Amino acid sequence: MEIDILAEDPAWDAAGLEALAAQAIAATLAALDLPTDRFAVSLLGCDDARIADLNAEFRGKPAPTNVLSWPAEAAAPRNDGMPALPAPPRDGPPHELGDIAIAHGICTREAAAQGKPFADHVRHLLVHGTLHLLGFDHITDEDARAMESLETRVLATLGVSDPY
Repeated sequence: MEIDILAEDPAWDAAGLEALAAQAIAATLAALDLPTDRFAVSLLGCDDARIADLNAEFRGKPAPTNVLSWPAEAAAPRNDGMPALPAPPRDGPPHELGDIAIAHGICTREAAAQGKPFADHVRHLLVHGTLHLLGFDHITDEDARAMESLETRVLATLGVSDPY
């Protein structure tokens, strides 16, 4: 698996973003029976101001959020609540899934408010963002239940408690 990380906020260096991302993204792909070595993700570790700018630009919401994601490709038509997952290339470069941005400050505050370890919260958000890159969403209640169930299953493989 290829993860291209840009840590704009130096707080991410001390937080071990690279290891957390590798764990979360690999576990997500593995849970969906996708070969981890055939996919790539770009990850921006930023501060609250930067993610607020991105949230305003791309979602019209001028406020910080914890994680954002931009799939490289539009999701294929859904099949029984599941998106059509990308077929990994057999050779050549890994398939680019897309970009994720995650904000250190808001993640820190949320983890403290929820009484959970920071690393577990970050893993959860990276699993969540990776699922969005793969075409999952939580627009309808049914989709939200399916996505949350999958997140919980992936997080359990990482020893992370059910966040819901």
